[in-house]
Amino acid sequence: MAAANVLNLTEANWATEVDACTIPVLVDFWAPWCGPCRRLAPTIDALATKYEGRVKVAKLNTDEAQGLSGSFNISGIPCVLLFKNGVESGRLVGMLSEGEYSKALDRLL
Repeated sequence: MAAANVLNLTEANWATEVDACTIPVLVDFWAPWCGPCRRLAPTIDALATKYEGRVKVAKLNTDEAQGLSGSFNISGIPCVLLFKNGVESGRLVGMLSEGEYSKALDRLL
């Protein structure tokens, strides 16, 4: 279960929440059956709290949004994509430390 300040993305709300967003967006591509994805969840929640108001933090269930996952060539999860002005601006694959995600986000701010 994601924290209250982590947005649940779908194919239906992607354009509004990511493409049209004026602040950087972190998107965690995940699936409920993925153990590493579940272990990454607390880090994603912490980033959402740390960057609240400056970065939109969201999760996209790859099982429910296979079209989007395919369009971004997501071949393994967890995979975190960073977007700025609707354009992919970074990709972090696998479980990394909170500090690594913070460094990537700080470069976008």
